[in-house]
Amino acid sequence: MEEDIDVTAHTEGLNGLSHECKPLEVITNGHSNHKPVMNGLITSHDVKDHTNGSAPLRSLPISVLKQSCLLQTLAAGGDQPKPEEEDEDLEKARQEWDALENVQQALSEDSNPTPLISFNEALQFFQTTDLGDLLKNIQPTIRRTGLAAITHFLFGPPRLHRELLEERDLVFAIAQCHVDNSQTVHMRVLQTIYKRLIGSRLDCPRYGAHWENIGFQGTDPATDLRGTGFLGLMHTLYFVMDPETLPLARDIYKLSQHPTQNFPFSVMSINMTRIALQVLREEALSKECNRRQQVVGVLNEFYVATYLHLYQLWKTQNKTIVDSGFVLKDTLTWCLLWLQI
Repeated sequence: MEEDIDVTAHTEGLNGLSHECKPLEVITNGHSNHKPVMNGLITSHDVKDHTNGSAPLRSLPISVLKQSCLLQTLAAGGDQPKPEEEDEDLEKARQEWDALENVQQALSEDSNPTPLISFNEALQFFQTTDLGDLLKNIQPTIRRTGLAAITHFLFGPPRLHRELLEERDLVFAIAQCHVDNSQTVHMRVLQTIYKRLIGSRLDCPRYGAHWENIGFQGTDPATDLRGTGFLGLMHTLYFVMDPETLPLARDIYKLSQHPTQNFPFSVMSINMTRIALQVLREEALSKECNRRQQVVGVLNEFYVATYLHLYQLWKTQNKTIVDSGFVLKDTLTWCLLWLQI
């Protein structure tokens, strides 16, 4: 007596054979998060064989299936079509198998995606790298002369403690650093930012229109870093890798994709870094840095607070991209006034 076999929802396939309906996912860079379905089996999942109820079935590579009699069996099964229809169906089947084989090969080639990098790991890279040439070109404070210098000395913010000057100078040196394709850390930072915002586990190409999806202006993020250098990416990295700030980062990213209130997320983030650098150079953060005995941490939190203010302003007042100039100016004014409280 034949065993009762569970029948899943299906559609008529090639030559009357039924196959399980599976949605096709758009493949990005030859990858897919869905498991490929072959002969009704989901690869890499343990599926029980209904004939004996014990041994798991294992799918074969597509290349092996093509060399076997599988296609011939499929073509011969069910109602026999007319010769013209048979040729057409066989050709379509071969094309589908070829496409699936290409996908399988691409998945195997990039089975080890670039690991994410934390902010501290990236910062340690710069701390242990010789940045001597960059340090020669930094301007960590505003050069004042005459009455302006006297007024600033008497009534301005306190000076940064001497033991914090090296850390401050490191920040401005990173802001002079360009993206280097030969540096693994640089590439990992880019990949991490993209993956955390998009929610993907797969690597993306170094160049391409996909960078516009997270708010860069073109195919190369490096071209948007004028005025902030690699520090612009470091701040975004901190934003998306800190568990406490990641939800806010994704909320802001979601707003940046709004049909009418959209704005370039990464470009706006770089503008927040630019404001943070200006405030640090004005020594407006010196008091807090001295109190906490650190510069990088204070600057990171100031960057997040600045982006949060812009986000709230943008969302509650229904701002659009045409208002960006006014919003940025308002944000800078708010920051300076807030620091004087």
